[in-house]
Amino acid sequence: MAFSKIIECVPNFSEGRNINVIEKIVENFRAKDGVKLLDYSWDEDHNRCVVTVVGEPTPLKDAVVAAIGTAIKEINMNEHKGQHPRMGAVDVVPFIPIKNSTVEECVSLSKDVAKEIWEKYEMPSFLYENSASSSKRKNLAKIRKGEYEGMFEKMQEEDWHPDFGNNAPHPTAGVCAIGARAPLVAYNINLDTSNVDIANKIAKNIRHLSGGYRFVKAMGVELKDRNISQVSINMTDYTKTSLYRVFETVKFEAKRWGVNVIGSEIVGLVPMMALIESAEYYLGLEEFKPEQILETRIME
Repeated sequence: MAFSKIIECVPNFSEGRNINVIEKIVENFRAKDGVKLLDYSWDEDHNRCVVTVVGEPTPLKDAVVAAIGTAIKEINMNEHKGQHPRMGAVDVVPFIPIKNSTVEECVSLSKDVAKEIWEKYEMPSFLYENSASSSKRKNLAKIRKGEYEGMFEKMQEEDWHPDFGNNAPHPTAGVCAIGARAPLVAYNINLDTSNVDIANKIAKNIRHLSGGYRFVKAMGVELKDRNISQVSINMTDYTKTSLYRVFETVKFEAKRWGVNVIGSEIVGLVPMMALIESAEYYLGLEEFKPEQILETRIME
């Protein structure tokens, strides 16, 4: 992957059940010069697909805009149901600087995409995180509050006019959040109970907005096909709040309700150092260095 400049994008699409639609969306990232598809995964309970793609700014922008166009055409939010909060066919589009790129470039790219999807598809959008036009729009959860069903009324309020587009969501595709941010780890922890209220109580205790860890967003989710519940987590800065710390806290809190943690999962890709830090903790490694990893040395 000989790109001189690399930006990552992790668009989230509101489709996790129809594989044909998912493939149509993902096809926009395949065999494109200047773009490399790294990963995509979907979940039926969340009814959501997460794509991880990297590339140089202009070809990446073109591929993302094309994928959004496909999602708008194929996904009808009036029929969409799922465990994960959402407000549009493409719910959120973050850009992350990786190599020879800056946050400022990602902010500019996010604005270009927001402008283009309005001009091409008449889909309005909010800018969030580093791209936010005001402090109240930095947090995605605040923008998304009310979800798709509540956006028609919310966007009429002066404080919630979109950054691009008219003051109403697209009639079938809703509205999108687009922005620049630091690398995020999507991390879910599963509990041996179908009682989602317990998962929600644990999520409340660990998320920052409720007095928990500074760089943690969390909510409870019911996984009906497995008859369990899940604490669904976004780690917004794993260098300041570690995965192992959150995992141990969830185990501790679960005991209060007489339930156990039965596993966890990473959604999409994860920075290697996020896992190394947890390995150091659980194995009690002393003075371990990333250079000791065989694959790291081979790739040098």
